[in-house]
Amino acid sequence: MFPLTVENKHVAQLLLSTGTCPRCIFRFCGVDFHAPYKLPYKELLSELQKFLEAEEDELKIRLQEPEDQGKLSVTEDGSSSSKNSNLNVCNVCLGILQDFCEKEFIKKVCQKVEASGFEFTNLVLSVSFPPQLSVREVRSFTFIKQYVKKQSLSLGRNDIVQLKEAYKWITHPLFSEELGVPIDGKSLFEVSVVFAHPETVEDCHFLRAVCPDCFKPAKNKQVRISAVLIHLSYVVQFHVWKIVAVKFILFCRQFPCPPNSPKAVCTVLEIECAHGAVFVAGRYNKYSRNLPQTPWIIDGERKLESSVEELISDHLLKVFKAESFNFSSSGREDVDVRTLGNGRPFAIELVNPHRVHFTSQEIKELQQKINNSSNKIQVRDLQLVTREAIGHMKEGEEEKTKTYSALIWTNKAIQRKDIEFLDDIKDLRIDQKTPLRVLHRRPLAVRTRIIHSMETCYVDEHHFRLYLKTQAGTYIKEFVHGDFGRTKPNIGSLMDVTADILELDVESVDVDWPPALDD
Repeated sequence: MFPLTVENKHVAQLLLSTGTCPRCIFRFCGVDFHAPYKLPYKELLSELQKFLEAEEDELKIRLQEPEDQGKLSVTEDGSSSSKNSNLNVCNVCLGILQDFCEKEFIKKVCQKVEASGFEFTNLVLSVSFPPQLSVREVRSFTFIKQYVKKQSLSLGRNDIVQLKEAYKWITHPLFSEELGVPIDGKSLFEVSVVFAHPETVEDCHFLRAVCPDCFKPAKNKQVRISAVLIHLSYVVQFHVWKIVAVKFILFCRQFPCPPNSPKAVCTVLEIECAHGAVFVAGRYNKYSRNLPQTPWIIDGERKLESSVEELISDHLLKVFKAESFNFSSSGREDVDVRTLGNGRPFAIELVNPHRVHFTSQEIKELQQKINNSSNKIQVRDLQLVTREAIGHMKEGEEEKTKTYSALIWTNKAIQRKDIEFLDDIKDLRIDQKTPLRVLHRRPLAVRTRIIHSMETCYVDEHHFRLYLKTQAGTYIKEFVHGDFGRTKPNIGSLMDVTADILELDVESVDVDWPPALDD
């Protein structure tokens, strides 16, 4: 059933005579159900012709075939007219609802999607239209509104079906059919199509003069062009309607009514595929005293050949076919500190991965591959997690506890009895001024930390081992040697000796995340 009614006929004739395509005519006539938009363009023209020729007292409109649509004859007596309404390119959508809704174009986009190498089970389609479409739509709206007002009819802004809505109704089923997957607004895999229309780019220039504060140059020149166009489109749409409401006469003077039909359709500026980040978490042990957690580079010069981050992430990048990664962990250890016990929790964000689906067995094999590649680290409990789950790793950063083992030297000879009193100290409160060794990267402050418990093991006259359970964020080395009095109290002041730390190991990081997995 054809969607237009007798009440729509005059509006449809008016729009068609000015060069508006059938689908845009449907939009301006408030057709808000999908089926009519999905008809092939050639069929739409034919149906529209039949509708407009149904009444003998109506204008006689003769439409040519789509491949030669350029000449629309409209006369009151039915004779041929030399006027060209240029239906080759719609004066409102600039060809978006003509050439870019048909199966041929959909196939081209899908071919690019399939050639991108991404793994996906659904997708979200993002389209960016030229900003000048908003100007043209508003101008056509005001043109039609003046006409319907004379006919004692009403037309509101909300009566028009949005271009993106109509485009979605037509193309989403075609994309799903061609790719064999559903369109899902929550999908992490995005296909974005950016359209441009250089011929009519000046349509928006008058807005800069009318609203100069709204169109300032972007500060960040590295922003993707598609993001800029999407933002600009929203800004233009908002301010065009604002101008119409406040400065209607100015708007009418600046832009032709109705809009002129261009010579060419839109061009496709880019077709991009991107997948949202995926996250891998686990726990790592570090067995080397010559391995930093992250790359150690000073003044552009690498100091050590590798790092924990690289030994893990290099494997993940290859397997997930990701562009880049971001590494985070529950705290960090110094380059000369080992991490033992059940390891330190970590998470890696893999940016724009091409492969995202793995079985639990494949993840186990990946973990084993990482562990076999180096004797400096070991990974356990490797698993895929959500972005939200990573928050658990950072929750309670100040409240969690850590257990350490330190080998301590004293300048004075000591006996077993000289260190036994440390075993009885519980919940010792210490004040730590930002250590000198990290003052270049952390602000100067005094932080209060708690040493929950200590246990000693006598080694010889100048050495003993100290096991500590502390609040997270405690600087253990400074608690031992005092950092020139910047940590009070400290082991040296408690024992009345000069003390220093020779070796330090992290025995446990008490964060119950990520969940432990069965071997």
